[in-house]
Amino acid sequence: MSAVVPVKWLFARLYEPDIVIVDCRFTMGKPDAGRTAYEEEHIPGAVYLDLERDLSAPVEEDGHGGRHPLPDIAELAARLGKVGISNESRVVAYDDQGGAMASRLWWLMKYLGHENVFVMEGGFTAWKNAGLLTSSEQKVLIPARFLATVQHNMLVEVEEVRESLGKAGVVLVDSREAPRYRGEVEPLDRVAGHIPGARNFFWAEGRRADGTWKSADEQRERFASLSQEDEIIVYCGSGVTATPNVLALREAGFVRVKLYAGSWSDWISYADNPIATGEK
Repeated sequence: MSAVVPVKWLFARLYEPDIVIVDCRFTMGKPDAGRTAYEEEHIPGAVYLDLERDLSAPVEEDGHGGRHPLPDIAELAARLGKVGISNESRVVAYDDQGGAMASRLWWLMKYLGHENVFVMEGGFTAWKNAGLLTSSEQKVLIPARFLATVQHNMLVEVEEVRESLGKAGVVLVDSREAPRYRGEVEPLDRVAGHIPGARNFFWAEGRRADGTWKSADEQRERFASLSQEDEIIVYCGSGVTATPNVLALREAGFVRVKLYAGSWSDWISYADNPIATGEK
């Protein structure tokens, strides 16, 4: 089954007891906008998880770990349980940012060993455009128990990225827009450029012009220049918009896909790390 489910799929299962719907809306630079939007209206029964408060750890003073460090595993598992997610839950995440925030939760849950997690096609706007009911009522939370089984092979740290530079059989994928990849602009981080040898696949190109996700065949065509035999390390600015590329690669049949969670903002926090600009 695809990791991306249509609005109608969720609507048909809206009140099934093992379904937990998670609103992940978040706007970079406006940290309260997502929660405010959730409190105004959301899919009935949805709970809210915040990118920075729930799905990331606090930023380190030295910048190591990047702008959105991975949360502590025990704290995240406890937080998931607190909003009613158990190991038996089917979790459906949505946002209104093209799937980037929902994919962060999708990746984190996969990393914790939870397979039944999905991203809703089109986000909250698609739900509203379908004429479906919304609510401002917040669900009464019944805590559950969530036990993590960490999938360490899904993640790489900065040391492994350093060791991969120029190594045969390892491909770095930069998920940012091309001007940021080339180092022409950098709106968020103090240094522009990319990790040497990385190839640019802008995450948003995993969607069609109408905003819907490309099919598995379309994703395979998009990544046709990559080999499924290679180990693929995906990064972005801070480990958020890399996750929809991880999802897209998995949909296309790639299995040796890892996330460099600290991403560019972590890479540049080490003064000795090399930096490339342009197309190289």
